[in-house]
Amino acid sequence: MNRTLVTLSLFVNYFVFAILLNSVGTVILQVQNTYGVSESAAAVLEAFKDLPIAITSFLIASFIARIGYRQSMQIALALVAAAALAMPSLPAFWMSKVMFAATGVGFALVKISVFATIGVVTDSRKAHAGMMNFLESFFMVGVLSGYFLFSAFVDDAQPESLAWLNVYYVLAGLALLAFVLLSAARIDTPVPDDAEKSLEREFVDMLRLVALPLVLVFIVSAFLYVLIEQSIMSWLPTFNSRILNLSPSLSIEMASILAAATALGRFAAGFVLQRFDWSRVLLTSLVCAAILVLLALPLAGSTSEQPITAWSAAPLAAFVFPLIGFLLAPVYPAINSVILSSLPKQRHAAMAGLIVVFSALGGTSGSMITGALFQAFGGKTAFYFSLLPIVAMFIAVLVFKRLSEQTPGPESSS
Repeated sequence: MNRTLVTLSLFVNYFVFAILLNSVGTVILQVQNTYGVSESAAAVLEAFKDLPIAITSFLIASFIARIGYRQSMQIALALVAAAALAMPSLPAFWMSKVMFAATGVGFALVKISVFATIGVVTDSRKAHAGMMNFLESFFMVGVLSGYFLFSAFVDDAQPESLAWLNVYYVLAGLALLAFVLLSAARIDTPVPDDAEKSLEREFVDMLRLVALPLVLVFIVSAFLYVLIEQSIMSWLPTFNSRILNLSPSLSIEMASILAAATALGRFAAGFVLQRFDWSRVLLTSLVCAAILVLLALPLAGSTSEQPITAWSAAPLAAFVFPLIGFLLAPVYPAINSVILSSLPKQRHAAMAGLIVVFSALGGTSGSMITGALFQAFGGKTAFYFSLLPIVAMFIAVLVFKRLSEQTPGPESSS
């Protein structure tokens, strides 16, 4: 197995799905402008993305090794390429739902395969944590690229224009390119301990992981983190447009600050977590994130009556609030690495399935709650809501740290 080629293919796959998955905030704004749907109706797109992720992960994670990690990722890329090609031909809100459903199914296959493959190409906890953070930082580079890619196709002069749908031709091309690259890589899929084990038994074994206290607390932590992240990421373009009065294209472009801050934070965390205790890094990050919310949102006061079209004219809040991404960045990769490093490699695919399931449920919950709060009370109140799960996350990390210290790594338990 060529580890360099395998690693490159993982990064490219994650890049493609980063753009597709995190375009939900942009599409939420655009379907309001193009199809005239309400905030609460547009928020349903998050569910069309996340519920297929959860359902697919729940059903296939326990036996994805039988399919093969590479084959699973190829199926995912082919699926999203086909859906992307259909988007411009079927310009309707329901097609946006179909696009995100296909993206959700595809991402479930990709994320489980990628997380399981990391265990194959790394040989220590520190190496695992480092690669996890570098991979997640590259994911955020994809998110960042997606904002500029979509904004290039948005017509500010005609917000109701369908021209933005042409971006999906580019995305289909990227998915097919990733498919070709993956075809050149060979991935050694670990053979299960019991190759004759029935699919039902494998599924039950995955569910039994939830009974482990460490896994249960991890699930709560992952759910809360993604709830926070997606509630902000999915609604930041709308916040920029409706509250800060930025033009549609500028609203999308400036949301990229969040992605850039998160990418930088995860890249830095790849080094920091190899030198400092992960729990102290995460607890400090969460405290600082809560402080930033309290300092940044009051800056979103009165703005210009005319839509703002230039970065230089944007209010301070548009620059400061997205920096929360840098502070929250280390949390998700770190807790994922801790839980996976605590289990034998043969159980990584099943654990990755649980990670994806509860992350998806957290993302859907965060986006839909924020959408409802946005429509009922306004954007500032909706974003103040993030303080509650941040506090809960702080408590969960404390418990997770204590339990992880009581759990030996797979190398010491064999």
